[in-house]
Amino acid sequence: MVKVITYGTFDLLHYGHIRLLERAKALGDYLIVGITSDDFDRKRGKINVKQSLMERIEAVRELGIADEIIIEEYEGQKIDDIKRLNIDIFTVGSDWVGKFDYLGEYCEVRYLERTEGVSSSDIRSGQNRIRLGIVGDDPYLVKFYHESKFVNGLDVTALCVSDEDTEDKKNLFDSISVTNDYDSFLDLVDAVYIHSFPQLHYELIRKALDKKKHVMCEAPVTLNIAQYDELLNAAKESGCILMDSIRTAYSTAYERLLLLLKGGAIGKVKAIEVTCTSLKDTHSTAKGWNSICAWGPNAMLPVFQILGTDYQEKNMTCSISDEDEFYDLFTKIDFFYIKAVASVKVGQGVKSEGEMIISGTEGYVYVPSPWWKTDYFEVRYENPENNKRYFYQLDGEGIRYELVSFRNQIVNNKAVGEISPAISKQFVAVIQDFYDKKIQHYIVS
Repeated sequence: MVKVITYGTFDLLHYGHIRLLERAKALGDYLIVGITSDDFDRKRGKINVKQSLMERIEAVRELGIADEIIIEEYEGQKIDDIKRLNIDIFTVGSDWVGKFDYLGEYCEVRYLERTEGVSSSDIRSGQNRIRLGIVGDDPYLVKFYHESKFVNGLDVTALCVSDEDTEDKKNLFDSISVTNDYDSFLDLVDAVYIHSFPQLHYELIRKALDKKKHVMCEAPVTLNIAQYDELLNAAKESGCILMDSIRTAYSTAYERLLLLLKGGAIGKVKAIEVTCTSLKDTHSTAKGWNSICAWGPNAMLPVFQILGTDYQEKNMTCSISDEDEFYDLFTKIDFFYIKAVASVKVGQGVKSEGEMIISGTEGYVYVPSPWWKTDYFEVRYENPENNKRYFYQLDGEGIRYELVSFRNQIVNNKAVGEISPAISKQFVAVIQDFYDKKIQHYIVS
């Protein structure tokens, strides 16, 4: 019996895929199809895959061409599979000519002519193109704009900035409209990304939703729970997506860390310590990016995703600036759960080690600084010989992954982001307590 193997993502299965599989099957008696996992696709730079692994597996299975389906999860697996499964022929499309010649040491290698004029990339980029507008003045937006170019089906077409920044920004953003008129800006786009000052979020989001525009807003969405509830209801009524922007939530390393914890890698989680600090940036803090707003949602994210939002009590300690009663140089929040505790430290006037430690009954997770941009973490145990290190590639600080999620939610008309409304609302609740001065302890700055 001649055994043949081929590999692919097989996203949005089309005629070209089917022809390739049919010709692969014709090369032998038994065809094995390797379908790449989501994690492996990301490591290879394929971030625009629209279907989940299970959807892609089911689509290939339903064709009835493959005799066996396996999952490709790591670099070098092809050699392992060929040896383990006693493969006679490895085959792949002609667009990979020469790439897999090294496998000739283990089996015969065949490159099959691909079907011209059909590709998943073209289908993804051509369907449901979304015009995205950017709102804000932060220098970070230039990086955001360039990262957006990696996302199929999404085009940044307009930028809305303050009056004094209009001319300067025209030199930084090529081929898009730059304006300071928010109302006319909304007419140019289907969706908006907001990175303005927190005090402006509510009004900007409200206007966008009233015009039926999807919104991704840098957390916190608002500074008031009543306003948050209003915006969430407005999004539902208008059929629009309202999404928090926290890039960490979409990084591969962070997602895998959460899965390991859910799987009991360190037993029951009993304590979480999170630190996020940076030295004061006059541009960011001039109009409201204090410590609790700039870093609070990021630091609270793992606490609420791991332990939930139903804590029994919280204590807040703040060091307030002499110049501004609502500018906290440093804030520490302690959350007390029935069976666990968490400590969050944020600051834009102090500097500390930006690490995260998650303690469990069987071990702990250590994420080095800056944990919110991590591509590496360790799971450590009493016996160091059992320790494990995990490495995952992080491209563009996770911006492109976040944008892919935003695009997919819009296209599928389904709010299924990594940050639930309950968690988003809890960010707002804690920050509102800060502005309402429900603070247990003050430190003289």
